[in-house]
Amino acid sequence: MRPWPVRLGLVLLVLALDAMPASSSQQLLTPLRFTDIGSWPSDDHGAALAAFRRSCAEIVAEGRAFARPVRFGGERRQWLDICDRAATAGDARQFFETNFVPFKVREAERPEGLFTGYYEPEAEGSLTPSAQYPAPIYGKPSDLVAFDDAAKTATGLSYGRIVDGEPRPYFTRREIEEGALANRGLEIVWLRDWVDAFFIHVQGSGRVRLADGGTKRLAYAGKSGRPYTSIGGVLVERGELTRETMSMQSLRQWMARDPQAARDLMWQNESFIFFREVELADADLGAPGAQQVQLTPLRSLAVDRSIWMFGTPVWLDTSVPDGKGGEEAFRHLMIAQDTGSAIRGAARGDIYFGFDPLAGERAGRMKAAGTMIVLLPRALAETLDGRP
Repeated sequence: MRPWPVRLGLVLLVLALDAMPASSSQQLLTPLRFTDIGSWPSDDHGAALAAFRRSCAEIVAEGRAFARPVRFGGERRQWLDICDRAATAGDARQFFETNFVPFKVREAERPEGLFTGYYEPEAEGSLTPSAQYPAPIYGKPSDLVAFDDAAKTATGLSYGRIVDGEPRPYFTRREIEEGALANRGLEIVWLRDWVDAFFIHVQGSGRVRLADGGTKRLAYAGKSGRPYTSIGGVLVERGELTRETMSMQSLRQWMARDPQAARDLMWQNESFIFFREVELADADLGAPGAQQVQLTPLRSLAVDRSIWMFGTPVWLDTSVPDGKGGEEAFRHLMIAQDTGSAIRGAARGDIYFGFDPLAGERAGRMKAAGTMIVLLPRALAETLDGRP
């Protein structure tokens, strides 16, 4: 689940693949051939190529993804060459098979991958605050800054504020909701329900239907730097819900029974997300993810960005909720275009389901094991021992 990535990197740096012992990559990655991937021929490779081209647009124009170390990121030039070919590729399947090498991902601590889901929630809101619309969505404040190494060491945090020349943690969720940022002109919109605001924070984007008509689209702008706490995990620890019954739906039901207890529970998560209003070029796609490209339902994947480069094609073989109380097989090629604070590990992914009610129903119940296969550029694959 969300809260969202740190997605900065305004200075373009071209970073080579991090040095690591050969045994490390061998233990994590097993080279395959495309004929080893079941259901590969039957997928819609054209849909994956369309999403990949959107990633290429960012790689070519900005290359923000290369502004920080990525374990299996390679060099920007390796991706630029492939993006050049993607622009004119006619046969999508042949494009991927020609330019990439597949590797099965297997972590010792998680032999099977773990896959969850997220979506773009919708809520009711107003451009003016009132008793009916009490919950503000905030833009990023100017006093929220990225800490340098000394400040990180002093606070244990990556973001915060400077007070009298000293680094300090940013305000907690409770402090902000009780007025720490009031009267600074940061409010974008006010929502009817604090719980709706919280879940927009968790998902990292949202749609707000305005009381006087119209819709606002919200995209991630930054986070406070305070640690993220899963409130679902808190309820499990208390014994009020179980791991087996935990889902977004069961969590919201619990919160609806006692709104004040829900506020107290949400305040256990000190992390706070800030947003920006966006105008989207394609209304059929989602809000921009961490790569700053619009997300494609069931083709965009959130990954651990310290391990996988944005734009990396990823084959998933798992099962997903069908929206009718059952499950269905999910074997598709996706593109890594997003990340999240809870997405940690090589064989870990968060599937973007979209933005309609069915997407919310499916994403809220998504949690399954499965197989994850990454497609790495051939030039990068040649640097890894044990390649085919």
